[in-house]
Amino acid sequence: MSKQSILGRVAQLAKANINALLDQAEDPQKMLDQLIRDYTNNIAEAEQAVATTIGNLRLLEQDHREDLDAAKEWGDKALAASRKADELRAGGAAADADKFDGLAKVALGRQLQAEKEAKTAEPVIAAQTEVVDKLKAGLDSMKNKLTELQAKRDELVARSKTAEAQNRMMDAVQSIDVLDPTSEISRFEDKVRREEARAMGKQELAASSLDAQFEALDDLGRTSEIEARLAALKRAA
Repeated sequence: MSKQSILGRVAQLAKANINALLDQAEDPQKMLDQLIRDYTNNIAEAEQAVATTIGNLRLLEQDHREDLDAAKEWGDKALAASRKADELRAGGAAADADKFDGLAKVALGRQLQAEKEAKTAEPVIAAQTEVVDKLKAGLDSMKNKLTELQAKRDELVARSKTAEAQNRMMDAVQSIDVLDPTSEISRFEDKVRREEARAMGKQELAASSLDAQFEALDDLGRTSEIEARLAALKRAA
């Protein structure tokens, strides 16, 4: 995966509008689960690619330091050779002096080459450093998005469970309303009242029958009294 594609992928995912995606989803929980998997996989791939990019940058930086160190070292050697040449020339050893001046020139040439390589590497290192910084920032954003996605998923699951429980409760309430237990109680109360009324009727009926029997007994008593008085009248005559 190239640096450009990595950077583009990271930027695209980091800028994703989760709420807008949720609004468009038919099944938000499934979409969030899929997004979490996608983010997790992309973060893992991006981390590997970014690690490689960082490794390459560190190699460039190491080479740059080595070029700077080499330039300094060759500069020191050129100075030492030049001073030795001056010393020999002052002592009358012109041939040896020229030899050391030649060595100084060679060292200076190596110094220039090392400085050139170091200078050429500097803009590349700067560009790579910028890319790495962007990739690191993008990865941080992706990880934050992943945390946000997980929180959204957990929130959605909790809300779904709450809604499901509320729906079950409302269904139970509605079923109670449909059954209308108060009407059942009312019917039972009516039945009890009818039973009570029938019992009262039976009591009244029993009472009226008993009264009739006592009235008949009283009539019988009056008839006997009349007959007794009639008999007495006849005896007196």
